[in-house]
Amino acid sequence: VKCSMLVNIYARLSFCVKLGQSLGFFMISAYLCTPKITNVKEKNDTIMEYMSQEGYDELVAELQHMVKVELPAVRDAIAEARDKGDLSENFEYHAAKREQGKLLSRISFKQKILENARVIDKSRLQSDKVGLLSKVKITNVANKCSMTYTIVNPHEADLHSGKISIKSPIAQALLGKKAGDEVMVKVPAGLMKFHIDNVEL
Repeated sequence: VKCSMLVNIYARLSFCVKLGQSLGFFMISAYLCTPKITNVKEKNDTIMEYMSQEGYDELVAELQHMVKVELPAVRDAIAEARDKGDLSENFEYHAAKREQGKLLSRISFKQKILENARVIDKSRLQSDKVGLLSKVKITNVANKCSMTYTIVNPHEADLHSGKISIKSPIAQALLGKKAGDEVMVKVPAGLMKFHIDNVEL
Protein backbone atom coordinates (compact mmCIF):
# COMPACT_ATOMS: atom_id res chain seq x y z
CA VAL A 1 0.00 0.00 0.00
CA LYS A 2 2.83 2.38 0.91
CA CYS A 3 4.59 1.65 -2.40
CA SER A 4 1.37 2.34 -4.29
CA MET A 5 0.94 5.65 -2.47
CA LEU A 6 4.52 6.66 -3.26
CA VAL A 7 4.01 5.85 -6.95
CA ASN A 8 0.85 7.96 -7.05
CA ILE A 9 2.59 10.88 -5.32
CA TYR A 10 5.55 10.67 -7.71
CA ALA A 11 3.20 10.62 -10.72
CA ARG A 12 1.39 13.71 -9.46
CA LEU A 13 4.64 15.57 -8.81
CA SER A 14 5.89 14.71 -12.33
CA PHE A 15 2.68 16.03 -13.82
CA CYS A 16 2.94 19.26 -11.79
CA VAL A 17 6.54 19.81 -12.90
CA LYS A 18 5.64 19.35 -16.58
CA LEU A 19 2.62 21.62 -16.24
CA GLY A 20 4.70 24.25 -14.45
CA GLN A 21 7.30 24.19 -17.22
CA SER A 22 4.67 24.74 -19.90
CA LEU A 23 2.80 27.46 -18.01
CA GLY A 24 5.74 28.99 -16.16
CA PHE A 25 6.32 31.94 -18.48
CA PHE A 26 2.65 32.94 -18.53
CA MET A 27 2.28 32.58 -14.75
CA ILE A 28 5.38 34.68 -14.08
CA SER A 29 4.17 37.33 -16.55
CA ALA A 30 0.78 37.41 -14.89
CA TYR A 31 2.40 37.78 -11.45
CA LEU A 32 4.72 40.55 -12.60
CA CYS A 33 1.87 42.49 -14.19
CA THR A 34 -0.76 42.01 -11.48
CA PRO A 35 -1.23 44.86 -9.00
CA LYS A 36 -0.06 44.18 -5.45
CA ILE A 37 -2.45 45.23 -2.67
CA THR A 38 -0.16 46.95 -0.21
CA ASN A 39 -2.55 49.20 1.68
CA VAL A 40 -6.22 49.81 2.39
CA LYS A 41 -8.12 52.94 1.45
CA GLU A 42 -9.29 54.91 4.44
CA LYS A 43 -13.03 55.38 4.76
CA ASN A 44 -13.16 59.08 3.84
CA ASP A 45 -10.01 59.34 1.74
CA THR A 46 -10.20 60.45 -1.89
CA ILE A 47 -7.73 58.81 -4.25
CA MET A 48 -7.24 60.49 -7.62
CA GLU A 49 -7.29 58.15 -10.60
CA TYR A 50 -4.85 59.44 -13.20
CA MET A 51 -5.40 57.82 -16.58
CA SER A 52 -5.16 58.23 -20.33
CA GLN A 53 -7.88 59.93 -22.39
CA GLU A 54 -8.53 56.59 -24.07
CA GLY A 55 -9.03 54.83 -20.74
CA TYR A 56 -11.33 57.59 -19.48
CA ASP A 57 -13.45 57.48 -22.63
CA GLU A 58 -13.77 53.69 -22.37
CA LEU A 59 -14.98 53.95 -18.77
CA VAL A 60 -17.54 56.59 -19.74
CA ALA A 61 -18.79 54.42 -22.61
CA GLU A 62 -19.06 51.37 -20.32
CA LEU A 63 -21.01 53.36 -17.73
CA GLN A 64 -23.39 54.79 -20.32
CA HIS A 65 -24.05 51.33 -21.75
CA MET A 66 -24.84 49.94 -18.30
CA VAL A 67 -27.17 52.84 -17.45
CA LYS A 68 -28.92 53.20 -20.80
CA VAL A 69 -28.99 49.61 -22.07
CA GLU A 70 -28.33 47.00 -19.40
CA LEU A 71 -30.29 48.58 -16.51
CA PRO A 72 -33.52 49.17 -18.51
CA ALA A 73 -33.30 45.58 -19.79
CA VAL A 74 -33.03 44.21 -16.24
CA ARG A 75 -35.92 46.36 -15.06
CA ASP A 76 -38.06 45.09 -17.95
CA ALA A 77 -37.16 41.52 -16.97
CA ILE A 78 -38.23 42.22 -13.37
CA ALA A 79 -41.54 43.72 -14.50
CA GLU A 80 -42.20 40.80 -16.83
CA ALA A 81 -41.43 38.25 -14.12
CA ARG A 82 -43.61 40.11 -11.60
CA ASP A 83 -46.59 39.84 -13.94
CA LYS A 84 -46.37 36.03 -13.77
CA GLY A 85 -47.85 35.91 -10.28
CA ASP A 86 -46.67 34.59 -6.91
CA LEU A 87 -43.26 36.18 -6.23
CA SER A 88 -42.34 33.80 -3.40
CA GLU A 89 -41.80 30.96 -5.87
CA ASN A 90 -40.95 33.04 -8.93
CA PHE A 91 -37.40 32.05 -9.88
CA GLU A 92 -37.19 34.46 -12.82
CA TYR A 93 -38.18 37.40 -10.61
CA HIS A 94 -35.56 36.68 -7.94
CA ALA A 95 -32.87 36.02 -10.57
CA ALA A 96 -33.64 39.36 -12.25
CA LYS A 97 -33.53 41.16 -8.88
CA ARG A 98 -30.12 39.64 -8.11
CA GLU A 99 -28.88 40.73 -11.53
CA GLN A 100 -30.17 44.25 -10.88
CA GLY A 101 -28.29 44.37 -7.57
CA LYS A 102 -25.04 43.29 -9.23
CA LEU A 103 -25.49 45.80 -12.03
CA LEU A 104 -26.21 48.68 -9.64
CA SER A 105 -23.02 47.84 -7.72
CA ARG A 106 -21.00 47.91 -10.95
CA ILE A 107 -22.56 51.23 -11.92
CA SER A 108 -21.75 52.72 -8.52
CA PHE A 109 -18.16 51.47 -8.77
CA LYS A 110 -17.66 53.01 -12.24
CA GLN A 111 -19.21 56.30 -11.09
CA LYS A 112 -16.81 56.55 -8.15
CA ILE A 113 -13.82 55.92 -10.41
CA LEU A 114 -14.93 58.62 -12.86
CA GLU A 115 -15.67 61.10 -10.07
CA ASN A 116 -12.02 60.97 -9.05
CA ALA A 117 -10.55 60.48 -12.53
CA ARG A 118 -8.07 62.95 -13.98
CA VAL A 119 -6.91 62.70 -17.60
CA ILE A 120 -3.15 63.07 -17.99
CA ASP A 121 -1.74 65.59 -20.45
CA LYS A 122 0.92 63.52 -22.22
CA SER A 123 2.73 66.67 -23.38
CA ARG A 124 3.72 67.31 -19.75
CA LEU A 125 5.24 63.85 -19.23
CA GLN A 126 8.92 62.97 -19.54
CA SER A 127 9.53 60.72 -22.52
CA ASP A 128 12.96 59.44 -21.43
CA LYS A 129 11.97 58.19 -17.96
CA VAL A 130 9.56 55.38 -17.17
CA GLY A 131 6.27 56.64 -15.75
CA LEU A 132 2.52 56.42 -16.24
CA LEU A 133 1.66 55.90 -19.95
CA SER A 134 5.28 55.03 -20.82
CA LYS A 135 5.79 52.31 -23.42
CA VAL A 136 8.76 50.25 -22.27
CA LYS A 137 10.67 47.52 -24.06
CA ILE A 138 12.56 45.24 -21.68
CA THR A 139 14.63 42.07 -21.98
CA ASN A 140 14.93 39.27 -19.45
CA VAL A 141 18.69 39.08 -18.89
CA ALA A 142 18.57 35.35 -18.07
CA ASN A 143 16.74 34.03 -21.15
CA LYS A 144 17.05 37.04 -23.53
CA CYS A 145 13.25 37.14 -23.95
CA SER A 146 12.05 40.65 -24.89
CA MET A 147 8.64 42.15 -24.21
CA THR A 148 6.99 45.55 -24.51
CA TYR A 149 4.54 46.95 -21.98
CA THR A 150 2.61 50.20 -21.60
CA ILE A 151 2.24 51.30 -17.97
CA VAL A 152 -1.32 52.39 -17.22
CA ASN A 153 -3.84 53.06 -14.49
CA PRO A 154 -4.96 49.80 -12.78
CA HIS A 155 -8.44 50.18 -14.33
CA GLU A 156 -6.91 50.21 -17.83
CA ALA A 157 -4.62 47.21 -17.31
CA ASP A 158 -4.94 44.42 -19.89
CA LEU A 159 -2.05 41.96 -20.05
CA HIS A 160 -3.16 40.54 -23.41
CA SER A 161 -2.93 44.04 -24.90
CA GLY A 162 0.44 44.70 -23.31
CA LYS A 163 -0.98 47.16 -20.75
CA ILE A 164 0.20 46.63 -17.17
CA SER A 165 -0.88 48.33 -13.96
CA ILE A 166 1.40 50.99 -12.54
CA LYS A 167 0.94 49.20 -9.19
CA SER A 168 2.26 45.87 -10.48
CA PRO A 169 5.67 44.62 -9.29
CA ILE A 170 7.36 45.06 -12.66
CA ALA A 171 5.99 48.59 -13.19
CA GLN A 172 7.05 49.62 -9.68
CA ALA A 173 10.59 48.41 -10.41
CA LEU A 174 10.70 50.30 -13.72
CA LEU A 175 9.38 53.67 -12.53
CA GLY A 176 11.89 56.50 -12.88
CA LYS A 177 14.38 54.37 -14.82
CA LYS A 178 15.82 55.09 -18.29
CA ALA A 179 16.85 53.10 -21.34
CA GLY A 180 20.04 51.20 -20.59
CA ASP A 181 19.23 50.69 -16.91
CA GLU A 182 18.77 47.25 -15.37
CA VAL A 183 16.20 46.44 -12.68
CA MET A 184 15.58 43.53 -10.32
CA VAL A 185 12.02 42.32 -9.84
CA LYS A 186 10.99 40.02 -7.00
CA VAL A 187 8.94 36.97 -8.04
CA PRO A 188 7.83 33.91 -6.03
CA ALA A 189 10.87 31.95 -7.28
CA GLY A 190 13.36 34.69 -6.39
CA LEU A 191 14.63 37.68 -8.38
CA MET A 192 14.52 38.40 -12.11
CA LYS A 193 16.79 40.92 -13.83
CA PHE A 194 15.52 43.00 -16.75
CA HIS A 195 17.40 45.32 -19.10
CA ILE A 196 15.49 48.40 -20.28
CA ASP A 197 15.94 48.59 -24.07
CA ASN A 198 13.71 51.55 -24.90
CA VAL A 199 11.35 54.07 -23.27
CA GLU A 200 8.82 56.21 -25.14
CA LEU A 201 5.38 57.77 -24.82
